[in-house]
Amino acid sequence: MRAEGEHPSICQIAVLLPVGFFIIPMILIDNETKVDLLNNEAIAATIVKLLRHRPEHPITVGVHGDWGAGKSSVLEMIEASFQNERKVLCLKFNGWRFQGFEDAKIALIEGIVTGLIERRPALTRAADTVKEVFRRIDLLKLAKKAGGLAFTSFTGIPTIGQIETIVGSLRGLIDDPAKLATKDNLEGVVTEVKDLLKDKDGESTNVPAEIDAFRKAFDELLRAAEVEQLVVLIDDLDRCLPDTAIETLEAVRLFVFTSRTAFVVAADEAMIEYSVRKHFPDLPDTTGPQGYARNYLEKLIQVPIRIPALGETETRIYVTLLLVGAELGESDPAFTALISQARERLKRPWLSGVLDNATVKAALGEKASAANNALALSDQIGPILATGTKGNPRQIKRFLNTLVLRQQTADARGFGDEVKLPVLAKLMLAERFIPRLFDQIASSAAAASDGKCTELIALEAFVREDVAKKSGSKGAKVDKTEAAAAGVDSTPQTETGTLAEWVASPTIVAWAEVETEIGGEDLRPYLFVAKDRKDYFGPASALGHLATVVEQLLGGKFAVQGHDAELARLAAPEAAQVFEAVRARIIASDKLDKEPAGVRGLTVLVRAHPALQANLLDFLDSLPTDKLGPWVCGGWTTVLRDGESLQAFDRLLSKWQKDGQSVLRATAATVLKSRKENR
Repeated sequence: MRAEGEHPSICQIAVLLPVGFFIIPMILIDNETKVDLLNNEAIAATIVKLLRHRPEHPITVGVHGDWGAGKSSVLEMIEASFQNERKVLCLKFNGWRFQGFEDAKIALIEGIVTGLIERRPALTRAADTVKEVFRRIDLLKLAKKAGGLAFTSFTGIPTIGQIETIVGSLRGLIDDPAKLATKDNLEGVVTEVKDLLKDKDGESTNVPAEIDAFRKAFDELLRAAEVEQLVVLIDDLDRCLPDTAIETLEAVRLFVFTSRTAFVVAADEAMIEYSVRKHFPDLPDTTGPQGYARNYLEKLIQVPIRIPALGETETRIYVTLLLVGAELGESDPAFTALISQARERLKRPWLSGVLDNATVKAALGEKASAANNALALSDQIGPILATGTKGNPRQIKRFLNTLVLRQQTADARGFGDEVKLPVLAKLMLAERFIPRLFDQIASSAAAASDGKCTELIALEAFVREDVAKKSGSKGAKVDKTEAAAAGVDSTPQTETGTLAEWVASPTIVAWAEVETEIGGEDLRPYLFVAKDRKDYFGPASALGHLATVVEQLLGGKFAVQGHDAELARLAAPEAAQVFEAVRARIIASDKLDKEPAGVRGLTVLVRAHPALQANLLDFLDSLPTDKLGPWVCGGWTTVLRDGESLQAFDRLLSKWQKDGQSVLRATAATVLKSRKENR
């Protein structure tokens, strides 16, 4: 950012630009945040109130929501709420960070204990208690080291029988020291295992007793630390591999009945159910993987809370806050005032509506000009962005960031003044949420000499007329000049095939109703900055929807036979365009001693469009005779039907008989003789 007073700010420049031309100042950071732009603070406050109600009781709360819904931010708010409470200790654990480095179950258990000790210095006076807890943890760690036995899914720790089996196998290895580096090391391991298998009185413990001992030791640790409630926040569990996710949840189960312990698990429940099904693939048919996965999660999560998706009004408010916050900075007092106004509206979005100019001006005061860009852009793209992203905040941020980067790319390449942000935003809405529409518009515009899509001009004219009718404006005049100039009648009775498809789609019509009209724009600069997705200026892109037909005709001999009806529906110019594309691919192969891919496709195409017989003969005549194999002599008489074309083919046979290689000469002579005899 430039120093204050050095140059006009970005917002001041934006005000001076022509209407409809906007600038977004910077990339929006996609991280969890304590600054609540979604009014999710209400969800965090609800969870905090629940945890405080009976802190002595163990509880597990699930914060559910789709990827990018704001679960991590809710955890940040919960942590902030407990920050100044001395008798409540809040610890965070991210299973994704431990994935691949350490056993997730041990990492969580040891991380909780270690975090507790680090945050509560009073535990230095409870050395025996700390030692006892780590002794119980060592039993779990040892199971992984000594034999790699998996923990049982029921208890989360190995059975005593399993450990005794390890001891027996290790003792047996003493008789054959060559199997280990040193005999002394082995004896040390055996002694350590036997010590861990005994309680303080020297008696071996069983599994239930060991679990109970761990919980009692941990409870004593909390008491010694003067912690009335331990709140563990587990994040990014739905990003983990299935085994990591399940191991983490199994560790949570170990604490479920430990008093004064609460877990808040943020995860997409669908991903956790998937992890359960993958981790337990051999579930009995009577249980059913889907039912078991759901039951597993419901038994572990006592209180599920789901973050709702944003609606249209909420999306528009969110977009406005994102853009204003990026311009002013999240710590700016004026922006804080605007957030307060937004929260009041978000309490009842079905009544309050979006942030209007008057509200923004009242909140921002002299800085209100910074919101001009945000308000205009959120008004234009908010409705369809809400539908396309299904109200997902992360997808909204990523859309806006891509918009910023493409505008900056155009500026860096020197044609930024040809890219208007509202036009780019509307095109990107189609690209992101209606990709077939975007490809149709892009292919048409890329092939046009003026970069305009004629069907899009007609669609926007049709939508204007339809809106005028719905508004009840009698005698409303709809300007059809652009559609008429494009040679496309915009009335429904005379729609083209593409226009009919668009008009019949409510999604496309809703997109076309977005305020900015782009049919009259040269779209080529916008398509160029979208090259990260597809190059619309290459040979294949110029074909548009015909590229698929070309690929089909390049298939194998039997694969191309079923496309006669589809090819017959092509208009003559389209068929000629497809023919030339296939011909170019065949020539480019430069291997003509054997029949190249595409030859059978040309046969099928010419059979569907006899007018292409002359094109086929020109193609055959252009092939280098010295490189041709005998394949070129056969199969054409089924599509060469008129007398003139057959005579031209006979002349080609004579040419190959005279100038071709030996095999081609012989084949051409045989075919030519047979044709003369059958006349």
